[in-house]
Amino acid sequence: MDGRERKNLKKGSKVAVLQKQDERSGHLTHGVVQDVISEESFHLKGIECKLKTGQVGRVKLIKL
Repeated sequence: MDGRERKNLKKGSKVAVLQKQDERSGHLTHGVVQDVISEESFHLKGIECKLKTGQVGRVKLIKL
C-alpha cells in the first residue's frame, strides 16, 4: 500500500519508515504505528508517523 496517503494509515498498522538520519542510505525501519503526526491527507515523501518504539519517520511501505 501507498504510504503517501493518510487514509491508508491507522494506529496499529505495520509499516516501514524512513527516518531523517537514514535518508542518504535509504535504510528502512520496521515497526507498528503509535501515532500519525502529519496533518496533511497526502504527502509526496510519505506521511510522518511515530512508531511504538518511539522512532519517527515517513512511511514508505504499509504491510498488510
